[in-house]
Amino acid sequence: MAENSTAPGLAWLYFSLLTVVSWGVYGIFLHIGQTSMGDPVNGRYKAFLFVGIAYFLTAVLAPLALLMSKGAAFSGYTTSGWVWSLIAGIVGAIGAFGVLLAFGAKGKPPEVMAIVFAGAPVVNALVAIALHPPAGGLGSIRPQFFLGVVLALTGGALVTLYKPNPPAPAKPAAAPTAPANPPGK
Repeated sequence: MAENSTAPGLAWLYFSLLTVVSWGVYGIFLHIGQTSMGDPVNGRYKAFLFVGIAYFLTAVLAPLALLMSKGAAFSGYTTSGWVWSLIAGIVGAIGAFGVLLAFGAKGKPPEVMAIVFAGAPVVNALVAIALHPPAGGLGSIRPQFFLGVVLALTGGALVTLYKPNPPAPAKPAAAPTAPANPPGK
């Protein structure tokens, strides 16, 4: 496993694919968790509580153990570093909560997540351009970028509108009824 971001090779791609798979099942698992709570009113809040616990385990305790095992100093945090990291965590949590609210408003995982995962890269690209404008100015952006934005949004819309539907639930078989006048009586 790569120790730092300067590692050569395809480690970045493997980690990216790990994220694709993890986030690809996130909405489905979150929806199952919410509905499995058995509480149509507060199930999404209960599910979000456990998302927070999971984040605490994986995003607080695991890095803390890793930092301690490496003998990292617990001083020297820059204000900019911790503020932006905290903001990132807050917007990530708001996004997770937004997914749960969408499910609570009768959105289904395939539609909700298609919109999220088609729209998020577009937002990411536009914010990145705003924060770090291209060297040649906005006019230097190649048309393929804009085509990519259109294709991402179109792809999200098409997946949302034309996803295959699961089969309808089977109707229970009618219970046999006893004759009103049994023979021989």
